[in-house]
Amino acid sequence: MRIRHKLFAIVIPLIVAPLAISGLVAAYSTRTEVTTLAQASLRFKAEELRKYADAQWQLLVANDLAANSEFVRVAQEAVESYARGLVRGDTELILAIDSSGSVAMATRPVDVRDGEAAALQRIADGSRSTWQVATIGGRSRVTQPIAFEPFGWTLLVTEHESAFYAVVDRIYRQTAIVLAAALAISLALLIPFTTRLLRPLGAMAVAMRRTIESNDLSNRVDILYRDEIGDLGHTFNLMTDQLDKAYTQIRQHAFDAIVARRMERKIRNVFQKYVPAEVIDRVFQNPESMLVGENRELAVLFADIRGFTTIAERLAPDLMVESLNAYFTLMVDAILDQEGVVDKYIGDAIMAFFGAPVTHDDDPLRAVNSGFAMLDALRRFNTAQASAGRPPFRIGIGISYGTVTIGNIGTDKKMDYTVVGDMVNLASRLEGLTKQYHVPFLISERIADAVGDSVPCRLIDTVTVKGKLEATRIYEARRSLSPDESKAWELYRRGIENYYQADFTTAARYLLAARKLLPNDRNTLLFLLRCKEFRKTPPPPGWNGVVTVTEK
Repeated sequence: MRIRHKLFAIVIPLIVAPLAISGLVAAYSTRTEVTTLAQASLRFKAEELRKYADAQWQLLVANDLAANSEFVRVAQEAVESYARGLVRGDTELILAIDSSGSVAMATRPVDVRDGEAAALQRIADGSRSTWQVATIGGRSRVTQPIAFEPFGWTLLVTEHESAFYAVVDRIYRQTAIVLAAALAISLALLIPFTTRLLRPLGAMAVAMRRTIESNDLSNRVDILYRDEIGDLGHTFNLMTDQLDKAYTQIRQHAFDAIVARRMERKIRNVFQKYVPAEVIDRVFQNPESMLVGENRELAVLFADIRGFTTIAERLAPDLMVESLNAYFTLMVDAILDQEGVVDKYIGDAIMAFFGAPVTHDDDPLRAVNSGFAMLDALRRFNTAQASAGRPPFRIGIGISYGTVTIGNIGTDKKMDYTVVGDMVNLASRLEGLTKQYHVPFLISERIADAVGDSVPCRLIDTVTVKGKLEATRIYEARRSLSPDESKAWELYRRGIENYYQADFTTAARYLLAARKLLPNDRNTLLFLLRCKEFRKTPPPPGWNGVVTVTEK
C-alpha cells in the first residue's frame, strides 16, 4: 500500500467516524423519544376507547340487554362511532379484531391481505399485547393492542410508522449528506496536501532507483523541507557519499584480493606436488600454527608393492615409471576421497594419515575404507596392466591408530609436514606382516575396535613386532562377507577364543568346522597346525599365545 493511501486510510476515518457516530446517536435518541411519545399517545387512545366500550357494556348489563344481540350490535356501532371521533389524521386507523382474527370494526375500510391475517390472529390470541409493529393493508403500522372481552374484541389503535419516524429518516438522510460532503472535502484537501508532502520521498525513490540501475553513487536529492522528510533526504545524501567512498575502497580491496588469489594459486600449483593440499590450506589460514608440533590421535596407513624389484627388472625404465605413476594416481585418489593426507612416497611405498590437519569422528573408518578402495583400484590397474602386456602389482596395506606427533619436522632448509611415533612404526610393521599371513590388509586392535560395528574384522594373530616389547593383536578387515564366510568367521572366532584359553581340542573342533566352509583359508590352517602341535607338546606354563616376529 502506498503512503498516500495509508494517510487516506488514517485521516478519512478520523473525520468521518465522529460525524457518523454523532448522526447515528442523534437519530437513535430521536427515535427513542418519538417511540416513547407514540406509545403514550396510542396507549391513551386505546384506554379511552376501552373505557367507552366498557361504559356501553355496563348500560347493556344494567338494563338486562347484554344477551340481546340487537342491542349489543347497537353498542358496538356506538363504539365504532366513538373510535372515529378519536382519529385525528388520514393515516390513523382504529380497528377491532375478533377471536378468529377477522376485522370486526374499523374506522375506515381496510384490506387485510393473506400474509397479514396470521399476525392479526396472534394479536387476537393475546400472544403479543404490547406496543408492536405490524403490517396492515400493505402498510407498516405501529400498533397498541388492548383486549375487550365482553365483545370478544382486541382493539388496535394504529398509525403509519412513517408518521412518527419521518423525522428520524430525515436525520439519517442529513447524516449521509454530511458524511458525503465531509468525505469529498477531505479528499479535495488531502490529495494536493499529500502530493506536496510526499514529493521529496518520490524524488528520493527515483534517485535510489537510478543509483541501483546505473551504479552511480553521485546521485543526490534536493532538500525541500526542514522537517523529518528533509532530514531523511539529508541522510540519504550522506549515505551515498559514504557508500561512494566505501565502494572505492572495496574496488581496491577486490583488486588486491584478486592479485593475492592469483599469487596463492601459483603457490598452490607449485607446492601441492610436494605438500598435501590440507597442509597448504592450513598454512594460508594460520601460518604461525604450522611451526608448532602437536600430539594427536591419527590413523596411519602404509601400502607397499610386493616383489617390486622383480617387476622393475622385467620392465623398461620408462614403462616402469609409467606404471608407477598410474598406480600412484589410483592409490592417492583412494586416499584423498576419504580426506586422508598423503605424507610421502618411500620408494614404491605410500605413507598416509587420517585426522590431520582436519579431525573427523570416523577417521579410523575412513582409513579402512581407503584401504578397501585401494584394493578395488588395484584390480582395475592390474586389468589395464594385463591389457598392456605388463606384470600385475600385488600390495600389502597396514593401518594403525593412536597418538603420534605431527608438525613441520626438519631444518630451515628442508622441512616436511609429517607424523612420527610408535603408531607410524606399527603401521609399517603391519604392512610387512601381510606377506607372512598371506592377506592384503591388516589393521591394529584399536582400528578393529573403532570400526567393528561397520566392517567385518577377525583376529589374525597376537604378535610382538620388531621394535616393540608389548604384544599387539592384528586383525584382517573385509568390506563384506558371504553367508559361508560369515559362518566360517564365527566358527573361527570361537576356535581362537578356545586357543588362547589353551583348550586346543575345542579350538581344533571349531577351526575344522570353519575350514570345511573355507578350505583355502590359510589362517584357519595355521591355527589348526598350532593346535595339533600343542596337543602333542603342550606349551609351557604362562603361555599367552604371543608370537614374536623378528622380521620387519
